[in-house]
Amino acid sequence: MKPHIRLKFRKNTWSLKAPYWQNLITDKGGAVTQIHPEIDKVLERHQLSVWVTAEFKPEGQNWSNAELESGLDRIYRLILQHDRDIPSSVIEGMSYIPVVEEVQICAIGQTDLPSMHAVQMSANTDLRSRQVIGLPEAHQFTEGDPRITVAVLDTGVNLDHPEYKDNLVPGYDFVDIIDGAGKFVGDYLGYDEEPEDEVGHGTHVAGIIAAKGEAAPRGVVPNCKIMPIRVLGAMQRGGKRVGAGLVDNINSGIKWAIDHGADVINMSLGIQHTGGGLPHKEVVDYARRKGVSIIAASGNDGQEKLYYPGALPYVIAVGAIDEVGNMAFFSTYGKQVDFVAPGTNIYSTHLNNGYAFSTGTSHASPFVAGAVALLKSYALKKKGIRLADNQVKHVLQHTADKLDTRFKHRKAGFGKLNLIDALKLLDYKLS
Repeated sequence: MKPHIRLKFRKNTWSLKAPYWQNLITDKGGAVTQIHPEIDKVLERHQLSVWVTAEFKPEGQNWSNAELESGLDRIYRLILQHDRDIPSSVIEGMSYIPVVEEVQICAIGQTDLPSMHAVQMSANTDLRSRQVIGLPEAHQFTEGDPRITVAVLDTGVNLDHPEYKDNLVPGYDFVDIIDGAGKFVGDYLGYDEEPEDEVGHGTHVAGIIAAKGEAAPRGVVPNCKIMPIRVLGAMQRGGKRVGAGLVDNINSGIKWAIDHGADVINMSLGIQHTGGGLPHKEVVDYARRKGVSIIAASGNDGQEKLYYPGALPYVIAVGAIDEVGNMAFFSTYGKQVDFVAPGTNIYSTHLNNGYAFSTGTSHASPFVAGAVALLKSYALKKKGIRLADNQVKHVLQHTADKLDTRFKHRKAGFGKLNLIDALKLLDYKLS
């Protein structure tokens, strides 16, 4: 993807018909090179030639009310026709134009990828992390429902892994970073329908959610479907691996998941706010209007910081506890954290149909994403009811195990995930 500018018009001020950015990459026959007279003048002054594209495409033939209310129809991607830096004066000049609500240079979001310790053990390895949230007892109620789909937006998944390959629905690879030569590990160019994992992070997450339990503990919802969406490539930096992806393309992955039937989205990633509009805000608003629950990792710096999308109000942000039930030292905290779940030395699926241990809030988040899917599955199976996101949150908030007498803890949010109590409360309310 060449350097590009993300521009959002103010409501009811300006619109034009432009090709969806992904379609333009393969077919420039319908290319648009001008967007608005005043914006075009700014580009001309800096001798920048662009292709004007729509940042999103409608779910159907026309924009739905949910898409319009979220402002998705007003966002454009101005892709440079030649590789060169975009001067800050271009963004500054555009920001003063009355029809422009937001404008910024597209950034690459980065998130640390916890190290993996590959091993081959048994289905009884690390039962501790599943027992502490009441998973074995919860499975007496339900192990999920195939009508509920959890999208895993991550580094992809090991598509042939025997623990969950039968549960996969079609996904997509949105990673395409043009300046990755010498920095990225594996595939970092080209969109396609093969969201194969090359570093193991997304694979580990998927196993926590939906492993069958052949050589690792059963996932939280082994009967639910997994939708693999690859939004992060892996970059080598300072002797460690970092997940990196264009923020705009992560947004595209979120919308793709929603439009293709995801009920729950797990995002074991997070980026800090670096200017302009809040990262992911429009697509998270769209998820809210469509009733899709989003769960994200809080971060791994052990400080009081905000990482997005977890810091957005609608998103469930998840911190981590250690093996003895205390807050993990690395778990990012603050008012945005909603729940904590096991996040140290978690055993799950890995590359090449293998298994591994890993540590981080990345691995606490899928326990909560699985919990949301579990509650939605139980309501659907027992009463044919599709639980609203706020109903799921109410149940989880009022059944989480508190760390102290406060209803919401500064580091642990509403408390530690408690699956069996959550299902008991839901069962009572459904009855």
